[in-house]
Amino acid sequence: MSENLNAIINARLQGRVGLFRLTITDGKFSSVTAQDATESVAENQLDAGGNLVAPPFVEPHIHLDAAMTAGEPRWNQSGTLFEGIECWSERKASLTHDDVIGRAEQTLKLFADNGIQHVRTHVDVTDPKLTGLKAMLEVRERMADTVDLQIVAFPQEGLRSFPQGKELMEEAVRLGADVVGGIPHFEFTRDYGVESVQWLVALAHKNDLLVDVHCDEIDDPESRFLEVLAAEALKLDYGSRVTASHTCAMGSYNDHYCSRLFRLLKKSGLRFLSMPTESLHLQGRFDGYPKRRGLTRVPELLDAGLKVAFGQDSIRDPWYPLGNGNMLRTLDVGLHACHMLGMGWIDRSLELITDNGAAALDLDEYGIEEGLPARCVVLQGQSPYEVLLGQLPVAASIRDGRVLINRQG
Repeated sequence: MSENLNAIINARLQGRVGLFRLTITDGKFSSVTAQDATESVAENQLDAGGNLVAPPFVEPHIHLDAAMTAGEPRWNQSGTLFEGIECWSERKASLTHDDVIGRAEQTLKLFADNGIQHVRTHVDVTDPKLTGLKAMLEVRERMADTVDLQIVAFPQEGLRSFPQGKELMEEAVRLGADVVGGIPHFEFTRDYGVESVQWLVALAHKNDLLVDVHCDEIDDPESRFLEVLAAEALKLDYGSRVTASHTCAMGSYNDHYCSRLFRLLKKSGLRFLSMPTESLHLQGRFDGYPKRRGLTRVPELLDAGLKVAFGQDSIRDPWYPLGNGNMLRTLDVGLHACHMLGMGWIDRSLELITDNGAAALDLDEYGIEEGLPARCVVLQGQSPYEVLLGQLPVAASIRDGRVLINRQG
């Protein structure tokens, strides 16, 4: 088969009945038409075999600068977020440009093999040398044929609490970061946390950048920086460009407070990311029993009309020692942990690793429609239910009409 396709035939599409032909011209979908019957494959065509074809998977939250460093220089024995940060601080001291590039590209190739074509990575900028950021900027260019990479300037040890944290963030923006990040719950005081959120949103708005904040990644019901982030986004009419990652504390908020909070969240239009495998591992560590799951209110946010996506967060690093790049694994765990195994949720579940992630990344050319880039994955199953049952590797991955992966015989 030629590397470049002119059509994908015998495809099933989410929410539509029957088989479809996806015609491709110059790397874009030129038409999406229903088939009357199964068609025979011709040269430069891919036969989907009646399987579901979806937009490429989106990994909206990963830390590529730390990927593949689990156990270096030591293991996180307590399994807590805070010991993970301590371990990473020790490993960060030995970072080199080539070290970061090698591990990041290894991880991105793993992602590509699992049908991921859009990635947002956080990169620690609480490093006076900005070693990780400078390396990741190079990775973004080197891997552009395989994956679109967004880079978040992430102040792992705080904006106010780390020496020259604000100056390092401003330098990261100048160098070419796509997104401004934050971690208000890790700042020394609540006042520092509030100020950091206000400052970073203003910085992003001034530079026309996106925002993605590690927000309330803690079981503490008194950690309420989400309301600050939402209020700042609403004030600037910036909600569609602002993402709240984690918001684990929302699982511990009382319902009276949440009823008021949700009014603000709906007005602001924030995007939300939940990392189920990692949050289940890191949170609840200070509980006896009952032991909290540490996840945000995913179904409630979706019911409120807000966009929520799942991410992996880590691949074999100080916070999470496992991970294999399979978004279907992450989706499966998330649906279990969030009590979302009713068929209504399963039928729409793929949006949690496709469309909603694309919304968080603010992608304007994403989906299977005429005129959009011909990017998609062929899944192994005819419906989301069958895909989840098998959790098999993608049968094929297509990018701008080029075949990246084809496991179909």
